[in-house]
Amino acid sequence: MKEQLYTIPLNDAINANDECPFCFIERNVEQDLLDFVLGSGSSYMESDVREATDQAGFCRYHFKKMFDYGNTLGNGWILKTHFLHMNKQMHDQFRSFTPQKTPLMGKLKKNAAQRSSIGIWAKEQEKSCYICKRFEDTYDRYLDTFFVMYKKDGEFRSKVKNGKGFCLPHFGDLCDAAETRLNDKEKAEFYPMLFTLMEENMKRLSDDVAWLVEKFDYRNQAADWKNSKDAVQRGMQKLAGGYPADDPYKMNK
Repeated sequence: MKEQLYTIPLNDAINANDECPFCFIERNVEQDLLDFVLGSGSSYMESDVREATDQAGFCRYHFKKMFDYGNTLGNGWILKTHFLHMNKQMHDQFRSFTPQKTPLMGKLKKNAAQRSSIGIWAKEQEKSCYICKRFEDTYDRYLDTFFVMYKKDGEFRSKVKNGKGFCLPHFGDLCDAAETRLNDKEKAEFYPMLFTLMEENMKRLSDDVAWLVEKFDYRNQAADWKNSKDAVQRGMQKLAGGYPADDPYKMNK
């Protein structure tokens, strides 16, 4: 399959020989979004961008990423107008709030399954994130591209089969996506390949971590580390995704 502009990121991710090509893509896309939101292009000064970030806000995870990225003024502008939006929403919620009547047995049940409208609203804000939403939209297109390439590009398919597999979260996403992107015949070939790939590479990581532990036994001090020196961060990535050993991504000043 001739390389197209939209296939380059997936080819780059597969060629990186990473523990998970989708973690590789996720990191690149997330860094691009941080650059867009807070970088030298000053997107945070554009009214349409600020309107979107005011509405969506950011999750705890991405607030931390934004703080680490730097640009105090940019973060300040984003927070300034987002607070105006949130304060108005909160005021409206408080004005319309009415406590629920406590059921007769409620006083005896500490875990009564009742939720306040304010609690529900607060939880919704916690889950809402401009960067997460932008990434989800992009990620879905990459899943589409993965299956297009897997079906049409023999070289790409071979690299997947002989690669290091995927982290568990992205493996689950691939399984879900395959249900709508592949026909029955394609599924009959894809799932066994994917399951074998995951079993082999989870075993590889398990062995690397086990040998790392054994290396701390004084009897193995002179033994070769094999592939275990970075087994902890690779093992964490395999089980939960991401790059736990990465330094914070910072603004390029």
